[in-house]
Amino acid sequence: MQFLTGKWERELDYVLRKGLWAFGDDSIAVRFQYEWHDGDNNWFRSYGNELWEFDAEGLMRRREASINDVAIAKSERRYFAPRGEADHGTDFPLD
Repeated sequence: MQFLTGKWERELDYVLRKGLWAFGDDSIAVRFQYEWHDGDNNWFRSYGNELWEFDAEGLMRRREASINDVAIAKSERRYFAPRGEADHGTDFPLD
């Protein structure tokens, strides 16, 4: 709880995009990008890959993530709100 509380206090106006990469009977892999700013209004895009594995009850038993943070200018933002219905099923830029 302390980790997540600190993250949410630091990463303001967080907007996330995830794209399904692969899945199996008990696992799923996604690519993601999210944008946020800190208390000084410095903007960032965070991106990476995430793997989840689930137990027989469907509860997450393992999570691995590789996350990179890149400083961006506010004018470079791509995401401003949750995906609209027209964006469902579309991928996001990799660069």
